Amino acid sequence: MPVTGTDPVAVDYHQDAATQFVEADGAKYAYRVLGDKGGIPLVLVSPLAGGLDDWDPAITNGLAQQYKVVIFDNKGVGSSTGKTPSTIAEMAKDAVTFIKAMGYPKVNLMGFSMGGFVTQQIVLTEPALVNKIILTGTGPKGAEGLSKLPELLAATAGLSKDESFLRFGFTDSDASRNAGKAALARVNKRTVNRDVPLSQEASTAELTAVLAWAQPYPEALNELKAVTQPALIVDGDMDLPVPVINSVNMSKSITHSQLVVFPDAGHASFMQNPDKFVQYALDFLGK
Repeated sequence: MPVTGTDPVAVDYHQDAATQFVEADGAKYAYRVLGDKGGIPLVLVSPLAGGLDDWDPAITNGLAQQYKVVIFDNKGVGSSTGKTPSTIAEMAKDAVTFIKAMGYPKVNLMGFSMGGFVTQQIVLTEPALVNKIILTGTGPKGAEGLSKLPELLAATAGLSKDESFLRFGFTDSDASRNAGKAALARVNKRTVNRDVPLSQEASTAELTAVLAWAQPYPEALNELKAVTQPALIVDGDMDLPVPVINSVNMSKSITHSQLVVFPDAGHASFMQNPDKFVQYALDFLGK
């Protein structure tokens, strides 16, 4: 039975992993490798405003018990140098540049939210590079409801970063909010050598890219029918930024897909249910 992220005997790779750098295409990409497993590595693609230290250690540690997990800052984000592009397509090209610079001929990809947009773009444009994909809290190009993101952001303008995370990622129920607070405690546990926060320039570029992805694009689901890689699609039934209907629609378009919808869960459903998610992911990757 694979160990999960909160198992007390699991190795805490997330806490101690050193930040390293690889240079490619005129930029230095910051990354950390969690775990020492062989085989196809699992590369995590970050969400909007996310960096190395915004991943939940219960997730990264749980996955790293069985797989080499690689987290990275894309170009211009956090500790990486260069200019952050303002389109998902360019972000995908930069992510591919990083993966190839690491010498990986094939990878598994896991994308959360905006990272899921980038993951879709990679699997469509560089299919030979990708073995399997995990998409969580995300949607296809022109995702239903995503265009309301500016209104959601305006509604949380006066909130702290932590409170905004709880509002976006979880539901209003006590159980969901308590799980969100526990996730925050895990995310904030690492205090030494944390990643550099995103600059205003990088944040603006990422938001521009997400809002462009939100524009209507009727061919998106048809394009996903070209994806032959197995996909695990995970969402919460109360996802606000990217409503769950998008996960349902993607699962119908990607031929070899498995859909998991967590009840009473929001955008960060996998962080609300880390042990269950890790088990789903390990089972999926191990098939």
